[in-house]
Amino acid sequence: MEQQLEERLAKAPVVPLVGGSDPAIAVETAIALHAGGLGIIEVVLRTDEAVDCMEAIAKQTSGLIVGAGTVLTVGQAEEVIARGAQFVVSPGLVDEVAEYCLERSVPLFAGTMTAGEVQRAYALGLRTVKFFPASLAGGVPMLKALSSVFRHMKFMPTGGVTASNLGDFLAVPSVVACGGSWLTPAAEIDAGNFEPITNLAREAVNIASAARPKG
Repeated sequence: MEQQLEERLAKAPVVPLVGGSDPAIAVETAIALHAGGLGIIEVVLRTDEAVDCMEAIAKQTSGLIVGAGTVLTVGQAEEVIARGAQFVVSPGLVDEVAEYCLERSVPLFAGTMTAGEVQRAYALGLRTVKFFPASLAGGVPMLKALSSVFRHMKFMPTGGVTASNLGDFLAVPSVVACGGSWLTPAAEIDAGNFEPITNLAREAVNIASAARPKG
């Protein structure tokens, strides 16, 4: 799975965050994002029904890689993996969660924002971490500073990433991808308007292509 993630992120280095409490709407949102070129979906565990939403996306769509975000405990990691999560994202770094995922070869993007946390993640065996909250933790300058010290670490900035600064983050060589909720505006989803979601995804893919031209 790790290799599949890397290959998919190399093509479209953006991971949209999907929330909500209605599995049917979550599936429609994921399909809209996929139509715009984004094939990796992070379902954030911020409602009681979030795991149901994640499981529905995993079972009712094809061609998507689906993971669970806002995973706080080993118990949550165990549940989401059992119900179809192909990767796990957490807002912070917890040794037990990291060890649980590493033992099962499930990719984990643990949240970090300081050199000490990145160093701890490296010692645990992680080589890609979430940088969160990206804008408040120092943004691009902080990422460049961390990258100069941790030469073998990759980062996924999330939190404050938008279409206006996506290109700046992706221009940092150590950034493997960016995560963001701007791609799934609640107002559009609540109104049942999924075409704007596809358009936002397509815009993000175009920004990423401009920031990382191939060839």
